[in-house]
Amino acid sequence: MRSTLLKVFIGFLVLGATAVGVVSWMAFAPNTPAYDDARSVKLPAGSSLETVQDSLVAAGILDRRWTFDFIARASGWGDQIKSGHYEFQQGQSNIDLLSTLRAGLETPVRVTIIEGTRRDFMARRVARSMAFTEHEFLTALSDQEFAESLGTDTLHLFSYMLPDTYFFYWESSPQTVIREIKETFDRFYDQAADGAPGLPGLTLDKEEVMSMAAIVEWESGLVEEKATIAGVYMNRLRDRWPLQADPTIQYALIELEGSKRRLFNRDYRIDHPYNTYQYRGLPPGPVTNPSRSSIEGVLRPESHGYYFFVARGDGGHIFSRTLGEHRRNAQAFFRLMRERRAAAAAAEEAEGSN
Repeated sequence: MRSTLLKVFIGFLVLGATAVGVVSWMAFAPNTPAYDDARSVKLPAGSSLETVQDSLVAAGILDRRWTFDFIARASGWGDQIKSGHYEFQQGQSNIDLLSTLRAGLETPVRVTIIEGTRRDFMARRVARSMAFTEHEFLTALSDQEFAESLGTDTLHLFSYMLPDTYFFYWESSPQTVIREIKETFDRFYDQAADGAPGLPGLTLDKEEVMSMAAIVEWESGLVEEKATIAGVYMNRLRDRWPLQADPTIQYALIELEGSKRRLFNRDYRIDHPYNTYQYRGLPPGPVTNPSRSSIEGVLRPESHGYYFFVARGDGGHIFSRTLGEHRRNAQAFFRLMRERRAAAAAAEEAEGSN
């Protein structure tokens, strides 16, 4: 009798030890596959345990879903998972995963603001990384009360979206994102403007600097040209000449037609407040969000006697002091363009005949 009881007791001990071992294995054994880089998952607010597991599996993070499910339910942690963006390394256990998820130890997402873009393009790009929508971001940019809380207005707020790479928590609001970018801009601008000489006979406030920098941004992608181009527009502005800046026509076309395109003579006669061929002075607001180099070019413009410039055909520009000189440069550019189009047409015809 004692022998039988002893065997039963030992059997229970073995079963118990086995059960403890199995549960320990399910809890602490690695349950993420072998992969080189961290893998991420975005869990919206209100996600059920099933939805969380679906997302983890879809992201290639879970090796054995059933062990994760068991530990999540047995521990009660499955009901405590917080929404957010998470990254996981290879070799992490179910306890590691659940500890991170229930504590809300999020990994910030990367948001890159590019220079010289449009509001709708920026909103689409930012929303691709964040939990909010493109519409919600645009609404925040257009909120006058919010803009005023940042010391500006909706006409200029977009231009303060300083190109850079930022990191935010996935569920951050559009207002949080915009505020942090604006604060980064303010720090940059204060430092860049400190001691900036500007141009003799002309003083611009910050909003005017940004309007000018936005024009420079759309005129050239060459950093080494920006102070020179800024100097051209500063000369024209100081001497009360029309700026005659093509980027302002392009902006008007975006508002009227929805996109940029090749400019025709009729476009320069468009009656639009941003048309600097028809209206003197700076446009009502910036046409885009300028880069640091464009802003610095306006803050420290090159002092020279140029009033005109025309494309050179290689991304750069030729600058001139007189209208006659400018017209000769423009004719040379148009001749180059005709030659290039003719050469391209001839090459296409030759290819078609082979």
